[in-house]
Amino acid sequence: MNPTDAIGYLAAILTTASFVPQALHIWRTRDARAISLGMYAVFSTGVALWLAYGVLVGSWPVTLANVVTLFFALSILCMKIRYDREPRERRR
Repeated sequence: MNPTDAIGYLAAILTTASFVPQALHIWRTRDARAISLGMYAVFSTGVALWLAYGVLVGSWPVTLANVVTLFFALSILCMKIRYDREPRERRR
């Protein structure tokens, strides 16, 4: 692995891992009121485009990072939609 790829993989790990605490917090509390639906919808679309870009240029760090990031972003987006629709009493 060359140094450039190593930097890419490290950046991918750190930025992708940053979504884990948020996703776990929402999953545990069943509360996503503080999350912006619009922001996560636009962000998820952007990540999907970065994923497509990574595939098209053959960049494994970009591709792998965006596969995992898209999973977490879409998970958060889905929890936002689901938990915002549930009555407060059913969340616990």
